Amino acid sequence: MTDTPQRIRPLRVLAAMSGGVDSAVAAARAADAGHDVTGVHLALSANPQSFRTGARGCCTIEDSRDARRAADVIGIPFYVWDLADRFREDVVEDFVAEYEAGRTPNPCLRCNEKIKFAALLDKALALGFDAVCTGHYAKIVTLADGSRELHRASDMAKDQSYVLGVLDEKQLAHALFPLGDTLTTKEEIRAEAERRGLAVAKKPDSHDICFIADGDTQGFLAKRLGKAEGDIVDETGTKLGTHEGAYGFTIGQRKGLRIGHPAADGKPRYVLDISPVNNTVTVGPADALDVTGLTAIKPRWCGTAPTAPGVYTAQLRAHGGETEVSAELVDGELRVTFTDPVRGVAPGQAIVLYDDTRVVGSATIASTVRRQPVTSTS
Repeated sequence: MTDTPQRIRPLRVLAAMSGGVDSAVAAARAADAGHDVTGVHLALSANPQSFRTGARGCCTIEDSRDARRAADVIGIPFYVWDLADRFREDVVEDFVAEYEAGRTPNPCLRCNEKIKFAALLDKALALGFDAVCTGHYAKIVTLADGSRELHRASDMAKDQSYVLGVLDEKQLAHALFPLGDTLTTKEEIRAEAERRGLAVAKKPDSHDICFIADGDTQGFLAKRLGKAEGDIVDETGTKLGTHEGAYGFTIGQRKGLRIGHPAADGKPRYVLDISPVNNTVTVGPADALDVTGLTAIKPRWCGTAPTAPGVYTAQLRAHGGETEVSAELVDGELRVTFTDPVRGVAPGQAIVLYDDTRVVGSATIASTVRRQPVTSTS
């Protein structure tokens, strides 16, 4: 293996600057490496002042000003690009439609795929840039033949490769992640920013979903989709209570069920199934959540697609751990079997496959195989 490309030759780099500390330090490191860097902040909201409450979000007027000040300190040109329409169509509307269909999407993953490494990268290449730089914690390794691999960050505690698992070979060829080799704490990144004179050194990290300012996903969906009362039932179909919209639930959810009376065994109940067809939510015991396999669609490969069944580790959510799986492509779909059952797996989530630290690719979960099949009215 050879080192990452920023040390091989200078590039024209477009640095995506969210207004946070990570993207500012990444842009500064790219400039230090000798690249010709231009900063850009993506305006993703038609009403940006509403997109931040405390530490939430990364798309406000405040953030664009923070990004501009950071670019001035680094000494690079800076622009604001309006991608609000694309963001609304490809991320926000997709998010709402997925929940309406009873699935659980990851909007950050979709934003990386559709906005930062599709719309932004396409525009950057058209303008003559060689690469897009972001503050994600992940590594790109260049092999002897010039091909590139996406790997977990050196510091697993900060690794963000899961939300980059949608990047294909072409996108990886034009991506830079200057923080990926960092074996430091976040406080040390902040200290670096302070040494560089970047005012964002002490700025809180963004959390949750940037376009839901108050963090109330259920309230956001209710405003978009309206209230729709339906039944909450157990595995036999017995009605236990009602809800105001099946879209407000996720597989594995325990809190907020408002059933009103305990199960016969006195144990907690969890959401097992969401049926948008008849607006029914099925609940049951924790062990009924055990999933032994799944089928995932729309696979995207960070390099050459696997041609034979293989054993990998898989990650099923952005802050989740790894689990061993066997996986193979069958008629364009990814068929996965878990070595040990896992819980809380929901259609709409992404599964990302790893070979040691290398990201093999990702796919969207379409269906799961339960150890105990759920019997409901759906």
